[in-house]
Order: sequence, then structure tokens, then C-alpha cells
Amino acid sequence: MTDQHAGSYDVVVLGTGAAGLVAALVAAQSGARVGLFEKGDLVGGTTALSSGVAWIPANPRAAEAGVADSEEQGLGYLESLSHGKILPELAEAFVRTGPELVEWLDSSTPLKLRLVPGFPDYHPENPGGKSGGGRSLEPELFSFDRLPGWNDRIVGVTRPMLVAETPIGGGTGVLDREVERQRHERKLEGLGRAMVGALLRGCLDHGVSPVVGAQARELMFEHGRVSGVRFEGPGSPAEVRAGSVVIATGGFESDPELVRDFLRGPMRMPPGVPTNSGDGLRMAMQAGAMLGNMSEAWWVPVVELPERHPDGRPVVSLVLRERTLPRSIMVNSSGLRFTNEAANYNALGGAFHQFDPTRFDYVNQPCWLVFDHEYVRCYGGFGAPPGGPAPDWIVRAPSLAELAERVGIDAEGLTGTVRRWNRLAASGRDVDFGRGESAYDGWCGDRAAYPGPSATLGPVDAAPYYAVPIVASALGTKGGPRTTVDGEVLDVRGSVIPGLFAAGNAMAGPTGMVYGGAGGTLGPALVFGYRAGGRAVEEAGRRPVRRHESGEGTWESSTAKSL
Repeated sequence: MTDQHAGSYDVVVLGTGAAGLVAALVAAQSGARVGLFEKGDLVGGTTALSSGVAWIPANPRAAEAGVADSEEQGLGYLESLSHGKILPELAEAFVRTGPELVEWLDSSTPLKLRLVPGFPDYHPENPGGKSGGGRSLEPELFSFDRLPGWNDRIVGVTRPMLVAETPIGGGTGVLDREVERQRHERKLEGLGRAMVGALLRGCLDHGVSPVVGAQARELMFEHGRVSGVRFEGPGSPAEVRAGSVVIATGGFESDPELVRDFLRGPMRMPPGVPTNSGDGLRMAMQAGAMLGNMSEAWWVPVVELPERHPDGRPVVSLVLRERTLPRSIMVNSSGLRFTNEAANYNALGGAFHQFDPTRFDYVNQPCWLVFDHEYVRCYGGFGAPPGGPAPDWIVRAPSLAELAERVGIDAEGLTGTVRRWNRLAASGRDVDFGRGESAYDGWCGDRAAYPGPSATLGPVDAAPYYAVPIVASALGTKGGPRTTVDGEVLDVRGSVIPGLFAAGNAMAGPTGMVYGGAGGTLGPALVFGYRAGGRAVEEAGRRPVRRHESGEGTWESSTAKSL
């Protein structure tokens, strides 16, 4: 059991998102004394705001559902998308550990994962891709009655639904009234808060209670190895001693200077928690860590809403279903389409970052989602139900030319683009950008027409017309210290920094620029939190290093089974 008032621990974990909670739980289950510290006043980080989906190839839930998959297919899929940015040893550790992680969660923690049926990979036509799903898992509903004293101390708001019941997971987004009543009565939640709640319950069961409001500022060293952490913040200790430290503090998307210096292109208004400001990155750099994948992020288009957070930050909403539905297109200030609007949000980052050397500008920033009145009638969107009306803050006009004038789009370009788009939609094929050709494209579109191009293709021809400005943003960044397969941080010469580990968005992303499928962020976060937590215990001297046998080769394992 861990005494949270003690000044020393076997393992200190920084951050309470998925990676940090798993690392703390693995370490605590092995008998280690674990200190778990959170910068924010609430637990869960961006994980709690997410859908809670984890992308894990060859997982046991898929096998139970009769989905044919293998580790080799998963590795082949990642390699087909790598562009040389994925380190093979990290990809192998991720894919080969994933099934074991799911089994450990089932047998040893309150977090149970279930299949999101049918959810296709984001590039399903690539070698090893899955067009019929099988790799995206979500938490079972979790009762917050099991978190006395903590159920109101987790980031986010109550969401009593499974992803599979929402439009992005293939559902309607509407619960039967009696089902909804029962879930509220039992305080059942799904999505990211269910994942955080279940993992937090596991930590509490092993005596690990997060210390919130504790911002880690500096690593302590003795005899060439990490020996602890210095903190600041009301109620936090000035410093704690540790046999090893796991950095799981998230990315740096909320720090404008780090964003400016490292990311490859425009990124504004990240929708995650504002505490993701690069604290872990700075500590790793101070320790002499080698950095990797620093230009990449989990890119996503967002729209700014009229509301404001209490701290004055704009409230933003991810633009996923709205740009996938028929009767909509995205255009730049020239009124031109520039991409497959229904592509996965991470891949769209490349389109937003297209740079014109003559204009010396990002040609697709700003951009707008343009749709028509029939779209509003059939689908609603941006908080409006089908039938409308569209929210008042959305710009509208009786003609495309007037719409263009009101928002600053070239009118001739827009009207010409819409004419061409309407011809393409009528033909059933987007020969310009291939929208509707992938099994993924229509998944979040018109489910009545899925599968097939009609789930995302449709004319824009019914006045009035609407335009919403789209902002290039990111769910989180993907860059950080380079690590071994067990999360051990490497220095600039490639040697392990003794006692220092990183996992989740605080490490150099193990999948490079790739977002494999729904849950492509949380899958690696869980796996490498799992591996790092176990290896951190070994490094702290609590257990000897064992070898884990896999189908092909061996590697040092940090998994609970091998401790």
C-alpha cells in the first residue's frame, strides 16, 4: 500500500491520463510504492474528454467476434503508412503487446474493453487494413458510484453512452428514455470518463491516490540516475524521492512557444485540457533526452463555438460527422476544394499544411465547410437536430455568391467549385479527391446509405447556403523523448537515462505520423504505459527483468505477467 504523505516512492508517475494511470496500476500491482501526481485540479487529462477508444490490432475481442486479424497484418498495415517515421522495434512492441494488455485489463483491473463493431481502420485499403473493423475497442459502461470522493474530480461531463451508440460509432446518438434514466440513476458512464474512472478505481484499490494540483518542475539526479521530482503548487510536496519516474504528462499543444518551434504547420485552439503545456518535454530535455517525432501531432479540424471556458479560452468542437455528410464540401479562400473532406481527421493535417512557395502562405488556411439547406433538414449539425434550424452563429445567405461575399471567399471560385461538385455527386464518383472510395469515408456520414459513396456524396444545391470556418487544430502532440520499447528515455547519444521513463503523448510517438484507426492515440498510450510501468518497477529494484516470449523473437518486457 502507498502512503501518499510519504516523501519517497519506488515509482513516481506524472500525469493521470490513460498512460499514467496504467503505468501506476501496473507498478502498484507488483507491490511497488507508487506516487501518482497530477498538475491539474481534476484527474484524467485529455483521455477523459476523448471517446475512450483504443486501437489494438489482433486483440482478443476481435477474435471472439470472428474477425480475422493477426499481429503480422497489424505490423504490415503500420509499415505501409510509415514513410520511414516508425521505428520497427516500437511498432513490434506495440502490436505484440496489445493483445496481452487487453487480457491484463480484463483479468486484473476494473477496465473492460469491448469491440466497436464494424469501425473501419482509417486507411482500410492499405495492406493489412481492416475495412470491416475489429481493432477499435471501447470501455464498457462504468458506474461512478464506485468512486466515492472522486466522481466529481474527473475532467469532463457525464456522458452515459457507448461509442457504438453514437453517430461516430455507427449508432443514432439517441438512447431509449428508460435506458437513459437507468444509466443516470446508476451513474453509468461511457467513453473517456469510463476509461479514466475504471483505471482510477484500480489505482485506488491498490492504495494509489492521485495528488492533484501538483506541477512537476524539475527532475532530481544522484550518481547519474533520476532520484526524484521537484514540484510546485498548493498542497503538493516540494519534492519526492523515487527509484524511477514515469513522465506521462501529455503533449505540448497548449504551449504557444513549443508549438511555434516544433510543429510543422498551423495549429490553434486545441480541444484537450490546457494543462498539456510541455512540462514533461522540458524535464526530459533538461535531462539530455534525445527527441523524436517533434513536428507531428494528432491533427484534427475544429470549429470555434460562441461559448467560452471559465478561463476565457474558446470552446471548440471537433468537425467529424459534419464534413462527412452528403451535401457539404470544404473550400479555401479561393473557393476551391483541396482534399477529400471525409478522410480521417489526422490525415487532413497534411491538406491544411499545404504551402504555396509563390504566395509564401498556407493556401488552405483559412477554410470553410459549405453546406445547403437540405443538409440542415436531413442531418442538422453543429448541435442542431435534423430539420434545424441551424444555430444562429452560422453564416448563411440566399445564394452562393452572397455567402462568399459575407465570409470572404472568392465568389467565382466557389460557384464554379459547387457546379463541378454537383456533377461529380450526380455521377457517384469524386474523381478530384476520391471522396467515398474508402470504406472509412462514409462511416460517419449518412448511415442509411452506408456502405457506398452515397453515404458521403451529395449535391450542394438547395438555398439558403451556410458556411462555417474550420480551424486546423490537434488532439495532442506526438513528439517527445525517444525511448526503448519499455519506455526508458534515451539521451542524445542513444543511452538509457537510468530511472527515467515516458509514455503516452509525452514520448516520441511510436506510430510516427500514422493514426491507424479510431483509438490510434489511446492504444499506444495504454500499451506503452503498461510496458513503462512494469519496467520502472524493475529499474527501481523491486523485481528482476524477465524475458517475454513472442511469436517472433524476444524482448525485455515490462508487462505485469512477466513481473
